[in-house]
Amino acid sequence: MGQARVSGSVPPWWHGAVIYQLYVRSWRDSDDDGYGDLRGIIERLDYLTWLGVDAIWLSPTMPSPDHDWGYDVSDYTGVHPELGTLADLDELIAQAGRRGLRVLLDLVPNHTSSAHPWFADAAASRESAHRGYYVWADPGPDGGPPNNWLDFTGRPAWQWHDSGQYYLHNFLPGQPDLNWWEPAVHQEFRHILEFWFDRGVAGFRIDVANGLYKDAELRDNPPIGDGGPLEGAFGLRTVHNLNRPETHGVYRDWRKIAESYSPARLLLGETWVPDAERLAAYYGDNDELQLGFNFPFAFAGFGPARLAPIVERTLAALPPGACPAWTGSNHDLGRFPSRWCGGDERRIRLALLILATLPGTSVLYYGDEIGMTDVDVPVALRRDNATLDVALGADRDRARTPLPWDGSPGGGFTGPGVTPWLPMAEHPAATVAGQRDDPGSVLWLCRRLLALRRAELGGGIAEFENLLVTEGLWAYLTGPLVVAANFTDQPAAMPAQAGEVLLTTSGADSAGVLRPWEGVIARQA
Repeated sequence: MGQARVSGSVPPWWHGAVIYQLYVRSWRDSDDDGYGDLRGIIERLDYLTWLGVDAIWLSPTMPSPDHDWGYDVSDYTGVHPELGTLADLDELIAQAGRRGLRVLLDLVPNHTSSAHPWFADAAASRESAHRGYYVWADPGPDGGPPNNWLDFTGRPAWQWHDSGQYYLHNFLPGQPDLNWWEPAVHQEFRHILEFWFDRGVAGFRIDVANGLYKDAELRDNPPIGDGGPLEGAFGLRTVHNLNRPETHGVYRDWRKIAESYSPARLLLGETWVPDAERLAAYYGDNDELQLGFNFPFAFAGFGPARLAPIVERTLAALPPGACPAWTGSNHDLGRFPSRWCGGDERRIRLALLILATLPGTSVLYYGDEIGMTDVDVPVALRRDNATLDVALGADRDRARTPLPWDGSPGGGFTGPGVTPWLPMAEHPAATVAGQRDDPGSVLWLCRRLLALRRAELGGGIAEFENLLVTEGLWAYLTGPLVVAANFTDQPAAMPAQAGEVLLTTSGADSAGVLRPWEGVIARQA
């Protein structure tokens, strides 16, 4: 069984909300330089209102050398000049607010850019004021790196520096890890949170939320054994350079700051953990993160036997009244219409129905609403430094390409003749304009799903119960609704608990039968 909100309390805005992840550089280019920007978002806010989302999470907007496209921050209280100005961001927050939309920013507290003034000072001298802001270590006994930690490309996570020590980078060498054992780092980030909250930012998506602290003794990571990709990588279990228990204290501190504002600000964590119990730990006793991404769900195969148990375990593990968050796509994982659905429109529609009806918060990635698939980006045109030498098909650029607004030259993303920063699909299977003109499209289905969600499930965390879970069929109660989903190529009977049908993914009358790869939402009989 699932959980209801705490009785007598007014639920926070994110309970039952739909958050739309918007990759700023690929949304809308307002000045024809090939890059999406903040003014391009302002121009298309009415589309998001029409679609029916509650909030937008912007990919990194802070100044950066872009070695990792904004996840290497050089100034935590500014705006990247290629994206706009602080005044543009203020206007975006204000314009969104007038439409009832909230704006979340991406915050990167695990590491900075090597171009950040803190690191420039830290690297200048072993006695500098900011030296303790970063993780430095002497060479190991053999003169090499201090331990066996690897960065996310599989290379040693230590970079030799001519000041006579190594510095730690869990990601690229241009992304030195911060030292959260240093009290001054805590104070810096308290000021950063307050700076943005004071400007009306509704909250943060927190990058590498399970990172921050590193083992004080810098012990070697153990072998991974039978663990999957969420346990570690490259043969090592990431127990000493990630997922340290001290990290939870940071979020207890930040939660107090977030709740000192009215309305409370949201802390949504990129919680890269392998199971519901460790995810729940980042919610604490309802005093840490308010939302954490459920990566076991996103990584699961698209089928009831894989997804349903994860939903049940998550709802059982979270503290009472806590809110789960569900997503199928993002800028790192790729797009669910490709990964889960292989581009099959019936499956895409079914996945959208599942994401729209699970209890808690749903997070859509830009383009999910039109069934946008990954784009095969030629190696010569890739921009993601972290994966340029990764085998074909493993790159992250495939899910970061510009949104095809229409079929015009430039796709409505940029002007005719302008080369976009990443290539668009040559012949996109779907555009926003084409689908908006077709009431039978995936876009219109998504809009209807979000409207139904708001009307029937909005304002809290719906009670949830799995009714039927087989290899190919999934039926569940969510609030007052029965959801039935057929993951097979054969028709199936509707569950007995289903009454009046409110919506089908096929758009046809269900007639008491689930068509192949069809989902149905009905009232409880």
